[in-house]
Amino acid sequence: MLPRHHRLTESSRFRQAVRRGQRTGTRTLVLHWLADDGIDPSQVGFVVSKAVGNAVARNRVQRRLRHLTREHLQELPGRGVLVVRANPSAAEASYQSLQGDLRKGLHRLQPAGTRS
Repeated sequence: MLPRHHRLTESSRFRQAVRRGQRTGTRTLVLHWLADDGIDPSQVGFVVSKAVGNAVARNRVQRRLRHLTREHLQELPGRGVLVVRANPSAAEASYQSLQGDLRKGLHRLQPAGTRS
């Protein structure tokens, strides 16, 4: 489970991250990152729409994403807000595939001078 202080619960911050943040996409995920030094620690929110599938599929995808994101909190590119949006293909994706796509997306969000 994602620690409470890392959970994004304010709809206004969701909206800001999606509208003004840096965006990168993979086959199964779209990541929106809005840097904000006023947020400590960084917060993460999830969007899994009905296009992903029925309630069982959506909840499975969201649980996997929460678990994966918890493992990769240290890879966030600083302090800010991350919104992880699942594409419909996430419903059929394996755990390893989602993990690879999340890593790839987080790597793309890193500032150019800090990529390894």
